Amino acid sequence: MGKVIGAAEFKAKCLSILDQVQATGEAVTVTKRGKPVAVLNPAPAGSERVEHSAIGFLKSDKYRDDWDPEIPATDLDDWEALR
Repeated sequence: MGKVIGAAEFKAKCLSILDQVQATGEAVTVTKRGKPVAVLNPAPAGSERVEHSAIGFLKSDKYRDDWDPEIPATDLDDWEALR
């Protein structure tokens, strides 16, 4: 089943617990008043790194350069309905 810790301890030691899960591959169950509320599992092998920088985002396949900032995102009729 893995390690079981209370929510208060998880809050206090969150970053070290994340490091421990990554290092050991063992899941951690977080409880509140003795009842399980969450299970922290290691990321699957080969998981991609999350890009947080603007440059990383522009390099990713999530960026689209086919939009025109001068064209409204909705039809003008939608704007008229809001009046």
